[in-house]
Amino acid sequence: MKFSTKAIHVGQAADPATGATIVPIYQTSTYTQDAVGEHKGYDYSRSFNPTRVALEAQLASLENAEYGSAFASGMAATAAVLNVLSAGDHVVVTDDLYGGTYRLFSRVLARYGLEFTYVDMADLEAVRAAIKPNTKMFWVETPTNPMLKLIDIRGVSALRQAQGASIPQHDIVVVVDNTFASPYFQQPLTLGADVVVHSTTKYIGGHSDVVGGAALTSNKELYDIIKFHQNAVGGVPGPHDAWLTMRGAKTLALRMREHAKNAQAVAEFLESHAEVEHVYYPGLPSHPQHELAKRQMSGFGGMVSFTLKGPEQRALDFAHRMKYFSLAESLGGVESLICHPARMTHGSIPKGEREKRGVTDGLLRLSVGIEDIEDLIEDLRGALESVNSGTLDMLRR
Repeated sequence: MKFSTKAIHVGQAADPATGATIVPIYQTSTYTQDAVGEHKGYDYSRSFNPTRVALEAQLASLENAEYGSAFASGMAATAAVLNVLSAGDHVVVTDDLYGGTYRLFSRVLARYGLEFTYVDMADLEAVRAAIKPNTKMFWVETPTNPMLKLIDIRGVSALRQAQGASIPQHDIVVVVDNTFASPYFQQPLTLGADVVVHSTTKYIGGHSDVVGGAALTSNKELYDIIKFHQNAVGGVPGPHDAWLTMRGAKTLALRMREHAKNAQAVAEFLESHAEVEHVYYPGLPSHPQHELAKRQMSGFGGMVSFTLKGPEQRALDFAHRMKYFSLAESLGGVESLICHPARMTHGSIPKGEREKRGVTDGLLRLSVGIEDIEDLIEDLRGALESVNSGTLDMLRR
């Protein structure tokens, strides 16, 4: 099956009891057993729920994975994947990454004895140099949030056997957060990764109405550890959340094509505007990893970041002047959003660390939706003109 067909059919056969075409919302916490230990594969919904099982099969198929585990959030999925490690293990991490991931690693998991080193993973030699005898995982985010930097997944995966670092029967585990690209535009497992993580809140759900996460893999041993963590810790989505996510994923291919088309037009408009200092978008030939993007991805995604010329206050003023780009956290919905990463999504990263990675107070991040592109361009143009007029008025005064 091709991608769009899998999104609609895998895990979603008609209900055998009723013939219902759409997977039902199995709104139950427990299941009646025929006798002690004799049941139909379900005993308690924290462990298994039919709606969630259908979602897990659907998402695994979209990443060409054998196994899928769904979670109540992207952070719950991230925590579950880190559970393959033990105290004393070391992780090499993409330095430009989501602020919530940094917060989990630096303020929670570090207290449990895990060690993290943040490097520019676009530089494979920097990754190699960061490997220690106790390195057990590479945590890759590509494209990165919010600088839209690309990491060579195949290249990083080729480093996994360096210095003999391993966990039992495994080389270094390569994990890719594929949230920005979505499985439609990037397939990390086919490029050598072991596990793919998503915040399904974003493009997979696609409608800003449900929070969720997923971890996908074809490695049975890793899946068993993640699945055990899912059940033991209990960070699972409810059946209605699973159903909403599954419904959203059915149209992922259609939506991602529109997101990417609009984002390309927005990036080109911003790059051509005299008031814009820099635009970060993999689809622009000016992007330093544009050629890698063309090799590694089948599309460039819907996220665009940029900085304005002039004082950093202009970015805050600009964000408040938008009409169709709502000032909000998150990304990946059908509606366009604008975010000030330094004060919103990446506020948990210390200012010095943020700025070393390019996340300055003048940076803005756009989640470009699927509205009419002419309306989006006019919205951006109007805000740029308004901010420019406001700056001139201040200078005159």
